[in-house]
Amino acid sequence: MAEDWQQGGFGIYIHWPFCEAKCPYCDFNSHVSRSIDQAAWKAAYLSELKRYAIETSGRTVTSVFFGGGTPSLMDPETVADVIAEIKRLWPTANDLEITLEANPGSVEAGRFVAYRDGGVSRISMGIQALNDTDLKRLGRIHTVSEALAAFDIARNTFERVSFDLMYARQNQTLRDWEAELKQALTLSIDHLSLYQLTIEDGTAFGDRYALGKLKGLPDEDLGADMFDLTQDICGSAGMPAYEVSNHASDSAQSRHNLIYWRYGDYLGIGPGAHGRLTINGSRHATICYSNPKRWLDAVAKEQPEQSRETLLKSDEATEFLLMGMRLRDGIDLNRYENLSGKPVNAQTITHLEKIGMVHASKDRLIVSDQGFKVLNSVISEVLNG
Repeated sequence: MAEDWQQGGFGIYIHWPFCEAKCPYCDFNSHVSRSIDQAAWKAAYLSELKRYAIETSGRTVTSVFFGGGTPSLMDPETVADVIAEIKRLWPTANDLEITLEANPGSVEAGRFVAYRDGGVSRISMGIQALNDTDLKRLGRIHTVSEALAAFDIARNTFERVSFDLMYARQNQTLRDWEAELKQALTLSIDHLSLYQLTIEDGTAFGDRYALGKLKGLPDEDLGADMFDLTQDICGSAGMPAYEVSNHASDSAQSRHNLIYWRYGDYLGIGPGAHGRLTINGSRHATICYSNPKRWLDAVAKEQPEQSRETLLKSDEATEFLLMGMRLRDGIDLNRYENLSGKPVNAQTITHLEKIGMVHASKDRLIVSDQGFKVLNSVISEVLNG
């Protein structure tokens, strides 16, 4: 009998924790360091792959994702050796997707060719804005011209290229966002990640906001209008949303992120990396030590996980719903019931259907266009129904 995780697939996430500079909006586990011992990091990643391979022997890897931080600061040899070790330790899918995140400021043509030759098939580029004023305000170290030049290198080197943009930025108007999004769509891409700027506690922006010093942020109505405009423009361009913030042409969805959203299993390797791992029928949530030095030291002792928690079936059901309802094709209600031991509350679904928040059939629950605008509230209603 197939285990639940197999409906989502199996991937490997490699976290590179270093950046050239810390962006003021970023709450990821990223660090600025003057010197990085690339050999030590490569050895640690290879060691962790071997350790996890013992627990997951025979699984087919469908995707590998180098995230960060800024993985385009990794030596290409390190990336190539990690990929080679993954292929040695596990069977891999014929259409294996290997993504590496890159910032335009760290892009060089020769480096990108080396990543491609080492096995990387997809680049995800953090451009974030297409005007220099906003790039500077966001703490980015590249200009628009540098970003476009880097994108051009990537597009001519890799099979698939995606990039990120933020909207609802300071002093941004609806017309500004429309022009910027249309410009992005002229760049011959097949995937865009479009995120509304959120102010997170513990970031420089969060501190400024708390002091009343982060001016010009749009109100909720303008943010909602920008979301609607994004759906209309991307849909008309043949890149509809397949997830709340991600748009792609046919067959260009991020396979790695779909593992998360479809609630598959994935190894989280590197400082602060999270994983989900099913062993002997039980799914475990793993979290690695977040401090880079502590993680390296812990790898040497073969104990890099800060915690490994066995999830209750009710926890799995909740996570499946939280992740799956972000997708445009929604969740399989039978799968939810198998995990939860009980169906979604019928009265809650009927109510949400009546007010236009969801579409439901015998075996699927799909959030509507209106529901996506208040997705957290819709999910809360379903969970608490």
